Amino acid sequence: MELPLILSSDLARLGQDARTLARQAKSGQLRRIRQGVYVRAREWDALTPWDRYPVLIRAAAATLRSRTVFCRQSSAALWDMPLLGHQHVVRACTSDAGGGRSRAGVRRHFVDFDSTQIEEHRGLLVTDRVRTALDLAAFESFEQGVTVFDHVLRSQPDNLAPVSREDLDAGIDGNYSKAAARRIRMALKFADPASGSPGESVSRALMHRLGFRVPLLQVEIRDARGLVAFTDFDWAEEKLCGEFDGLVKYRKAEYLQGRTPAQALTDEKRREDRIRATGRRVIRWTWSELSSPATFAAFLAAAGVPRQTLPSCRR
Repeated sequence: MELPLILSSDLARLGQDARTLARQAKSGQLRRIRQGVYVRAREWDALTPWDRYPVLIRAAAATLRSRTVFCRQSSAALWDMPLLGHQHVVRACTSDAGGGRSRAGVRRHFVDFDSTQIEEHRGLLVTDRVRTALDLAAFESFEQGVTVFDHVLRSQPDNLAPVSREDLDAGIDGNYSKAAARRIRMALKFADPASGSPGESVSRALMHRLGFRVPLLQVEIRDARGLVAFTDFDWAEEKLCGEFDGLVKYRKAEYLQGRTPAQALTDEKRREDRIRATGRRVIRWTWSELSSPATFAAFLAAAGVPRQTLPSCRR
């Protein structure tokens, strides 16, 4: 259920004193999230940073004078694409070739509307999924590009069909500089829809960038009793498995499947014991280890993750 927006302009049209909203915000009943836009404080405070961002986008749409086409991180959030980081400004398209300007708290980016597919999603205008994913890969980090491509290349729970590599590749030429096109193609080439979560995607992209050998994904492990698990990462020669633990899964109903979080943790421990009994080592990490490239590099090195082997040079 979407968080209701309370607009001071609505009160003014009804002949009510909009200053009552400011007084309620001062008393802690409301939160002012944008000029003229308020939400219930208790509901706002219960939201995570990534759940607040779409509310800020809707608040901008409700107060801007003309109907706006949202792009980049804002379009991605409305399409439920994974975004890295917690603080994002609202971003929208402009046909002004200058672009890059902020107005009314919205960052504007130049887009040629003749070559850009615009769709309506959740009641707002956004760049389509292809353009949105390409923009993130073009203008954000390699990790962000890999994460969003991993995501759009696979089917989504809301019945959105996968985006094809061919459609993504076809959207590059003519819309980006040569440098941006290179960044997109590097991330697209590396993308793998077998990645099971944003944390797994970021982990794999960082491994590659830091010079560690990229593992196989979702490798089936069996013992005498049958199927043990599909591991997130596997380095077969080293008999080493890697598991990314986002922790949030222990609070999600689809993961718990009727179990308590404690029961889920116990089952995870038994699963890991069975993996170890096959002669493999298991290493686990969370978002904490991914907090910086240096931190993750130190963790991987200490865990014995193999480095990439450079091709030998013949004289």
